[in-house]
Parts: sequence; structure tokens; C-alpha cells
Amino acid sequence: MDLKGKVAYITGGSKGIGLGVAKALLDQGMKVAISGRNPSSLSTAIETLGNSDNVLGITSDVSVFEDEVKAVKDVIEKWGQLDVVLANAGVGHFAPIDEMELDKWNQMINTNLNGVFYTLKASVEALKASEGYYITLASLAGTNFFAQGAGYNATKFGVVGFTQAAMLDLRKYNIKVSTIMPGSVATYFNNNQPSEKDAWKIQSEDIGQIVIDLLKMHPRTLPSKIEVRPSRPDLK
Repeated sequence: MDLKGKVAYITGGSKGIGLGVAKALLDQGMKVAISGRNPSSLSTAIETLGNSDNVLGITSDVSVFEDEVKAVKDVIEKWGQLDVVLANAGVGHFAPIDEMELDKWNQMINTNLNGVFYTLKASVEALKASEGYYITLASLAGTNFFAQGAGYNATKFGVVGFTQAAMLDLRKYNIKVSTIMPGSVATYFNNNQPSEKDAWKIQSEDIGQIVIDLLKMHPRTLPSKIEVRPSRPDLK
């Protein structure tokens, strides 16, 4: 895919991986819409991205289907097309399963799992028109279970399965579908505060490079599932 002038929509784009990918795509000459639930965080992100006509901020909650329908409509009204969608928004709550609170379980299901479906459902006709690319941001937690991770594991296992099945459904329309499954990433996820101690982790710009590599892959080739880990362990 020739990226210059293409249009991307990134959920959860106001910080962390989403913001890092947005920066990477803008550097490639793309136009980028980012969404998030917090208008203040979106405004800060838009300033970080240069506050140009190639950037659009959209207040949207991926767990609300109507929000995603409106978000996609806003993107197309502004730029007339939609070529790339990154379903990145996600939350994590970690506790032994007997202590997991219902509202936290439901928030993860609604955001991490329902959200990727709602975003695809809202954007699939536009992606058919552009023969575009749909990418989900999963996790190594989508294949590796761990104690106190039952809720998060359930959603990320689900995202991986959903994405792989959607890939088989949509490639007949020349839509590519992939999932990226990172290990430790230096972001604000789960109230982490990135610092120098996180230098060994994957950085958000590294995920941005992976997205670019996927988009530039030869049209006949589809890396449908990408696992990525830090190249070295935390040596402390």
C-alpha cells in the first residue's frame, strides 16, 4: 500500500500505543483520526501530533456501537475515505477470579472484545470500498494465560480468535486483517508511568513501525498474527 494520502482511524489514540502509531503514520504522509473517551486527553494528543488538517480528534467510546458509527462517519465526511483501522482501545483489571468484580469484568468484555467488533462493524463497508486494512491490538496474553489474568486473558484470547476468523471472512473483499500481539510495552496501560526503567520494553514507536511494515507488505502477502516481545529481558 502506498501510504501517502491514505486515511487511518485509531481507537484509543490519545496516548500510549495508539498515539505512537498515529505519529508513525503521519510521518508516512497519512491522514489520521484518533478517538478516545476523554476530550481533554484528545486535545492534548492533537497538539502533540501537530494540530494540522491531517489530524482529527473524535470523542468516542468503543463499547458503544453508535459512537463508532459516528466516528467512522466523521472520518469519511472529513476526508472522503477510510483505508486503515487500528482497533487499539483497551483496559485491564487483574485479580484472582474469585475476587474479580462484575463491573470490571464487564468493562473489559465491552471495551476489549465488543469494542473490536463494533469498530469493525462500523467501518467494514468503508474498508470494502478502499480494499483497506483492519488491525487489532491484542497481546501475548491472548495465547499465554496467567494467574489473576482470567478476565484480561478471556478478552485477548477472544480478540485473537475474532481477528483470525474475520481475516478469513474479509479477504475475499481484498481487505487485509491482522492482529498484533505485544509483550511488555512501555505505556500508561494499567496506571503504569513510563520512565527510564522501562527502556528495555517495547516502545510505542516500535508498534508504529510494525503497522507501517504491515501496510507496506506486498499485496499478495498477509502476516495475519504478529507476536512481538522485548529482545532482552528486564536485567534490572
